[in-house]
Amino acid sequence: MSIVTVVGNPRSGSRTYQAAVQATQTIARRIGHEGPSEIIDLSALAPLLFAPEASSAVEVALELVTQAGVLVVASPTYKGTYTGLLKTFLDRLPGGALASTVALPLLVMGDARHALAVEVHFRPLLVELGATVPTPGLALLESELRETSDLDVVLDRWAGRVGPQVVAALREGAAV
Repeated sequence: MSIVTVVGNPRSGSRTYQAAVQATQTIARRIGHEGPSEIIDLSALAPLLFAPEASSAVEVALELVTQAGVLVVASPTYKGTYTGLLKTFLDRLPGGALASTVALPLLVMGDARHALAVEVHFRPLLVELGATVPTPGLALLESELRETSDLDVVLDRWAGRVGPQVVAALREGAAV
């Protein structure tokens, strides 16, 4: 089983990137995954996603996503939902492309008023692509990212809650 993280922030080195990597590491430990995970930082692929010619780097990233057993998809909240960059990348996948994938959506937001966006907008996108999304999405406030110890507590609590559901989905055959 592979674990892949997709970060949809258009800025490299973002807080979303850091939170996504840490969330992936936390859930990997919780579900007993010991191998490496792949990280797809869309900020590096942005120029290629919008270029008129095909890109092997984009194709490799899409292949990694479709072969993931567990897929952590992270984005900052833009206009009450995920970024256009993330949508552009995921739009390249055909319907059902994530049929054998357990997906975990993660949104980083500045205000708690956007907390429902992860369920109302983000989850349906992943389900439309065929992913099994067995848990509520993770809505992280930017204030929770400022102190590493705060983020550790939030992610440990989240992984404790969703880890058993991820394991159950993997056992049920959602991931190859």
